[in-house]
Amino acid sequence: MASQLGLNSSLVLLVVHYGFISSILRLYTTHKTGLNSFGSYIVLSLGAISFLAQKWLSSVTNHVPEPYLDEVFHIPQAQVYCDGKYGVWDYKITTPPGLYVLSILANSLSGWPCSVYYLRLFNVEVIPYLALAAIMSRARLEQPQRVGNTQGRSQFSVYAVWTGINISLFPVLFFFSGLYYTDVISTFVVLLAYVNHLGRVSQDRTSLANDIYTLFLGLLSLCMRQTNIFWVVVYMGGLEAVHGIKALHPKAEPTPVFTTLSQQIQFYTWRYSLGDIHDPTLNLTSPIDLVLCAVSIGIAVIYNLWTIIRERIWPHLVVLGAFVGFVAWNGGVVLGDKSNHVATLHLAQMLYIWPLFSFFSAPLFIPQLLNMLTLALKSFTSSAKAPPPQNNPRGTNDPKQSAALRVFYQLGSNHTAHSIIFLTGALVVTTLIVKFNTIIHPFTLADNRHYMFYVFRYSILKAWWVRYALVPVYVGCGWLCWTALQGSRSDAVYGVHQLIQTPFRTKSQASLQPQTSRASNTASEQSSSSPSRPSQTLDQATIPPTTSFVLILLLSATLSLITAPLVEPRYFIIPWVFWRLLVPARPALPGSDSLVSRWLVPFVETAWFLGVNVTTMYIFITRPFYWRSPGGELLDEGRIQRFMW
Repeated sequence: MASQLGLNSSLVLLVVHYGFISSILRLYTTHKTGLNSFGSYIVLSLGAISFLAQKWLSSVTNHVPEPYLDEVFHIPQAQVYCDGKYGVWDYKITTPPGLYVLSILANSLSGWPCSVYYLRLFNVEVIPYLALAAIMSRARLEQPQRVGNTQGRSQFSVYAVWTGINISLFPVLFFFSGLYYTDVISTFVVLLAYVNHLGRVSQDRTSLANDIYTLFLGLLSLCMRQTNIFWVVVYMGGLEAVHGIKALHPKAEPTPVFTTLSQQIQFYTWRYSLGDIHDPTLNLTSPIDLVLCAVSIGIAVIYNLWTIIRERIWPHLVVLGAFVGFVAWNGGVVLGDKSNHVATLHLAQMLYIWPLFSFFSAPLFIPQLLNMLTLALKSFTSSAKAPPPQNNPRGTNDPKQSAALRVFYQLGSNHTAHSIIFLTGALVVTTLIVKFNTIIHPFTLADNRHYMFYVFRYSILKAWWVRYALVPVYVGCGWLCWTALQGSRSDAVYGVHQLIQTPFRTKSQASLQPQTSRASNTASEQSSSSPSRPSQTLDQATIPPTTSFVLILLLSATLSLITAPLVEPRYFIIPWVFWRLLVPARPALPGSDSLVSRWLVPFVETAWFLGVNVTTMYIFITRPFYWRSPGGELLDEGRIQRFMW
């Protein structure tokens, strides 16, 4: 019928799919939020993404009808499986067969053949669902922080929807929606696991059924890509462990006055062991808070290990055990082509990640830089009038206190010195990594079809001094990514429950009483029901993530990248996605049009992504070339080569 009307049957089926999703979302959002039309708005956005992906696939099919680059391995392998020959495997393929199994299953249910076009179409179908998973992830990240939500409704904020849409348009990700690569489905499955994880950490206890579902999603993600182990086990498992610690809810205790350093250490060790950890939102964090957060979590995990395993993370440990068993059986992480994919310590990956984030997320940093410039000017003009800081919130100048305690407090409270030491250390460590751990994989230099070939050629391979000149660029881009996570209000407490448990003076102590975090939380809970409290009207999308979120994200990204000798933008997709999900919304500027000031940045981000996508797609389609020998003879059997990520 569709063909008789001149319609693309795959596009018609997609419309039917999204009509079904629209009905479900409409019922869900009406029940949960009372917003009758919001589900339809989401589906319209998903339909737009599907339309763009479909047009991209059509263009690729018209100009590149045959398998290209890695598709030369993926498509024949999928077609072999489609013929029922599951014992046949191409040993040049490094990733598990999850993509092939799921795409063949989808094609079988739809009645489609396993042709090049219909195999590629699978990623076109997945990309809108990926956007939906990203929307739900951002919405759930905002839910636990909502106050005054007496009816238990969970709302999809406009920022959550826009964030999910922009994530699906991320150029490195969206480009491969028109090709038969593993990136789209791998990212989608990991996001699906993340949505489930955020639902788990919104409650103190989980059901056995959800534990089994978590285990299933973890194993499914490993069937897409082996490196997903770091995201479903280290990242999500680590966050669940932290949530398990917070769920202990120890009884509040006032902070005593100490006379010796050992007394202070014993008290805070005791509080941390009970689960009273130090985990403020990132806008209240200085370098010493990063250390205290990691130490407090480490102590709490050691003292409550069995409880955390039994009640929270055992599904993640089972997934980890399955992965270890696979590596032992396989003799390595990659399935095939092991000689070209040897695990190597490549610390420079954690330098390249920040310029990549900064390039793609440049629109997010423009208001951040303007905001910091404004704060710097205000600080400079008001510094002479500013009152001296309170140096002694905990009575550390008491003559009865030991000299060691007073020195310890002063050293731990000197945040300016901490920042200088941190910056100096970052520059030194970055320089050492550049000198001793810059690895250039042979594939990077041999394949001029990838943009990374030109990035390396015209940067660190241009001259010996260029790689050292990039040291401040790496550090500066990392700083931009960090400040984006802090949000636009660097000193605001936001009226949310802060886990502040530190022996030192922090930025938060100007707003919070100097007592244990649980006592502070209790006071916050008692006062949060007041309708006159400013936090009631605060947009919760503007609240930054907690310190533990970012530390575990950094650890997971490091583990997933530093063992890969080859630098590919595709390796940074999932780290960028999780980083972008944590970036808070920009609050409306006082005295300005709230719609313009608040949504200008995500709109510019959308336009930027569309511009990058159009440019790279245009180059891919209209700028083919051939490999030739120095004598002019065609190489690679005369195949057409194209530029891509």
